[in-house]
Amino acid sequence: MKPVTSRSWQLRSPLPELSVMSDLASRLGINVLTARILCLRGITDPAQGLNFLNGKLANLPDPDLLPDMESACTRIAQALVRGEKISIHGDYDVDGISGCSLLVEALTAFGGEVEYHIPMRLKDGYGLSAEAIRRAVAAGSRLLISVDCGVSAHQEARLAEELGIDLIITDHHQPSTELPVCYALINPHLPGNRFPWTDLAGVGVAFFLMLGLRRKLRQDNYFQGRTEPDPRYLLDLVALGTIADIVPLGGVNRILVKNGLPLLEQGLRCGVAALKEVAQVKQVTSGVVGFRLAPRLNAAGRLEDAALGVQLLLGKDPRTCQELARRLDGFNRERQTIEEQTLNEAIAMVEEDHRSDRHSIVLAADHWHSGVIGIVASRLVERYHRPTVLLALDQGAGKGSARSINGFHLYQALCSCAEPLLGFGGHAMAAGLSIEAARVGEFAELFEQAARAALTPETLQPVAWHDGRITLAELTSELVRELEDLNPFGAGNPQPAFVSSGCRVTGLRVLGEKHLKFYVEQGPCQLSAIAFGMADRYDQLTGPVDLLFRPGINRWRGTESLQLQVIDFKSHSEHADE
Repeated sequence: MKPVTSRSWQLRSPLPELSVMSDLASRLGINVLTARILCLRGITDPAQGLNFLNGKLANLPDPDLLPDMESACTRIAQALVRGEKISIHGDYDVDGISGCSLLVEALTAFGGEVEYHIPMRLKDGYGLSAEAIRRAVAAGSRLLISVDCGVSAHQEARLAEELGIDLIITDHHQPSTELPVCYALINPHLPGNRFPWTDLAGVGVAFFLMLGLRRKLRQDNYFQGRTEPDPRYLLDLVALGTIADIVPLGGVNRILVKNGLPLLEQGLRCGVAALKEVAQVKQVTSGVVGFRLAPRLNAAGRLEDAALGVQLLLGKDPRTCQELARRLDGFNRERQTIEEQTLNEAIAMVEEDHRSDRHSIVLAADHWHSGVIGIVASRLVERYHRPTVLLALDQGAGKGSARSINGFHLYQALCSCAEPLLGFGGHAMAAGLSIEAARVGEFAELFEQAARAALTPETLQPVAWHDGRITLAELTSELVRELEDLNPFGAGNPQPAFVSSGCRVTGLRVLGEKHLKFYVEQGPCQLSAIAFGMADRYDQLTGPVDLLFRPGINRWRGTESLQLQVIDFKSHSEHADE
C-alpha cells in the first residue's frame, strides 16, 4: 500500500442564498464572509449565531436533563452530609485525568473526604477495575464515582454491589444494549437522554454533575455557614479534557472551552503554569492545548503513572509542580522517540503489503508499547487514509488502539466483528480493544469486510474541506481579526479555510529544512504565505497555482501582518476542472 498523496477540495456544505448570509451579517453586525463561515457550520439563525459568538455560561443546559442526574446528586449530597469517604475512579488519558481532578477538587471544596484512583495503562488496562473497587472499599469508601469510564463495566458494577459500595458511573462513551447495574449512570448517549448536546467529553459530564450537585446542596441549605465554591474556576480543567478528547467544539462544548481557555491563559493553577513553562507556551489556544499541553499530560499515562497528571493539576506548591512538569516533559520526549520508532516499523509493514485494494490496516507486534499505538494509528490514518488498528502483543494477548476516517463508524464496525475480541469500546473515530494474539488474523479479515461494506471509492479519497473561494483582495486585517473571534477552533469548528485561484508565487525559499516561505500575488495584491512541512514540494510551486489556505495574523516582535497558512496547492489548470 502506498501513501495517499492527493486530496480533493470540497466545500464544507452547500451555501445558503446570499440573502440569508446578508441578513445574518446585518443582524449580528459581522462581515458577510464571517456570516458565510457560520452558515457552513449550520448556524443560520441570528439567535443561534449570537449564542455561538458570545458563548455565555448562562446558555448552558439544565444538568438534570442528563440521565440519572437527580439520583446521583441526591446520593452524593447524602455522602457529604454524613461525612462518608468518596472515591473517584478516572481514566489514564487527559480527559480522565482532568475529569478526576475536577471531581476531587470540587467535592473537596464542598466539604467531602475524597480519594482517587487512576489505573496504570500497562498494569491495570482501561476502565473501571475490580482491584480499584476493592481498594476503595478497604479504604472505607461507601460511594465510588467513575469519570470517563464505566459504561461497559458490567462485572465491576456487580462486584461493587456485592461489596456494598454505591457506584455512580459518569461516562461519555457509546453504550451497548446492555447497561451495567449501578446506583446511577450518567451518559448523554443513553436512551431517553434529554440533554441537548450529546458530544460531551468525560470531563464535561463530570462538570455538569458538579453543577447539579451544587444546585441540590443549595436547595438543602447545605451552604449555610459554609463558603460556596464557584464552579467557573473548574472550567480550565474542562477545556483541557474537552480539547484533548477531540470532541466537537460546537454547542455546549464551545461554551465550556471558550470560558475555560482564558483560565488556562492566566495559569491560575500552579500545575498549569508549570506545564506552560516546560512546553514554552506564551499564549494558550485550542491548538496549543491539543499539541503542546495535552501530550505532556498524556505522556504520564502512556509510559508511567497517569496519577502524576492529577497531582500536577491539583498541586499547590510551585516547586513541586515544576518538578512534576519537568518529569512529564521528559516522559513526552521519551514517548516521541518510541512513537517514531513504532511508526517507522508500521510504515514498513504497510508498504511491504502490495495489496493496494485494502480498505483497512490491522498491524500487530509483540514489542510495541501499548502507550503509543493510538498516536501511531492516527499518523497512519493521515498517511494512508484507511481505518487503522494497531495491536501491542504480550504473552499471547493484545491491546489495541483504533482510529478511523469519515464514513466509517469504528464502534459500530467493532460490534460487527466482535466475536474474536475479548472486549472493546469507544467512539465513531477512536476505539480501544483487547484480543488473543492467535485471533488477530481472523479479526483483521472481519475488520476488512466491515470496511469494504461501509467505504466507497469516494470516502477512501481524503478530502480537504474549505469555506469557499475568495480573492486575496477580500482579505483585510479587520476581517481576519473578526474570523479569529470564531475561536476556539477544533473538531466541529475548524479554522476557516479558503481557495484562491490563479495565484503567482514569488520569493520562494525553504525555511528550517521542512517548510516553504513565499509571497502570493493575485492581481495587485501580494501577501506573505507559509507552507509547513511542504519543502519536498518546492519544485511544484511553478506557474499559476490555486491555493487552499487559512488566513491569519502573524505577530512578530510587536508588529502584525496578514499571512496565509497554506494547506494544499495545485496547478491552476489541474484544479480548474474540479
